[in-house]
Amino acid sequence: MSNAKLLQGNEACTLGAIQAGLEFYACYPITPSTEIAEHCSVELPKFGGKFVQMEDEIGAIAAIIGASLTGRKSMTATSGPGFSLMQECIGYASFTEVPIVIVNVQRVGPSTGMPTSPAQGDVMQARWGTHGDAAIVVLAPGNVKECFELTVKAFNISEEYRVPVIVLSDEVIGHMREKVVLPDSSSIKLVNRKKPSSPEGYMPYKADPDGGVPLMADFGTGYKYHVTGLTHDEAGFPTNRGDLNEALVRRLNRKIEKAEPEIRDFVTDSTDDCDILVVAFGSSAMSSLSAVRQAREKGVKVGLFRPRTIWPFPEESFYALASKTKRIIVAEMNLGQLAREIERVVAGKAPVQRLGKVNGELFKPEDILSVIMGAAK
Repeated sequence: MSNAKLLQGNEACTLGAIQAGLEFYACYPITPSTEIAEHCSVELPKFGGKFVQMEDEIGAIAAIIGASLTGRKSMTATSGPGFSLMQECIGYASFTEVPIVIVNVQRVGPSTGMPTSPAQGDVMQARWGTHGDAAIVVLAPGNVKECFELTVKAFNISEEYRVPVIVLSDEVIGHMREKVVLPDSSSIKLVNRKKPSSPEGYMPYKADPDGGVPLMADFGTGYKYHVTGLTHDEAGFPTNRGDLNEALVRRLNRKIEKAEPEIRDFVTDSTDDCDILVVAFGSSAMSSLSAVRQAREKGVKVGLFRPRTIWPFPEESFYALASKTKRIIVAEMNLGQLAREIERVVAGKAPVQRLGKVNGELFKPEDILSVIMGAAK
């Protein structure tokens, strides 16, 4: 039990990032993510990493993009208003294929909202916040241990596919403490970006057009190439050719689509024979699981589907399950952002009931249980 620790979610996220090889962290402190910055400022230098507090969130994400271009695994963390400020650079990182990790510990909005209260209102922004058809991956931890595990996974996905990865936590997950048994370092799979072997003839964006991932050279190691947010050719230089933009954007999306079997992740409970299916993620799933188990004790055939990958949503697995149920209940601390995706995937095979709230309070199990029992009548 030497690896057993009492950890806060934000602290577990920091340890996961360091385990994954985090070398550079830049941020602007914002509740309820600030503990990640605090822990990084203390722990990262112990492993030779760099911590920088920037002037704002725009500077923070721009800094980690620059650090990643030099070959350093890089991360930032923020919450609602800061996440909004980062959207342009998230699109830039997606279009220029720079691996970065962004942790968003959600809080009540819009605007400044209620900084110390939980919410899950950034689901759609995480996927569609930046303009254009950008390729994005979003992971959602449901407990403290998963803050560690999914942060490691976020770095691995980012490095392998050269894509920004967002860890979508929330105030409850970020601040609660749990006993966690961390895995041995030797058992954790780590992925590093693939690099070219020689500067001669290097093309920074040359890849299989069917979703290929280009080799990525580090700035400062003898490679000289151009990086721009403008549409660019395989050499990295700007172009106004529509056919090249079409090919580039389709490749960026195709590389994630092809990787979906490896990226998509979810957890189920009591779904083998369920007539009612509850869908929830993050901290809402904890109360949902309790409600499902209480309803089972009352004889109701109900199960839980918890996505750990929000984008891309595990739609094939979900559809196979949902098409066998009589009703779907989506519990989330917003007004139906994930429910919209559920409704799209289900395509009328089963009615979808939205159970949302935006009052800054976590669901109580009885809130969800009463809805389950009502649906079972």
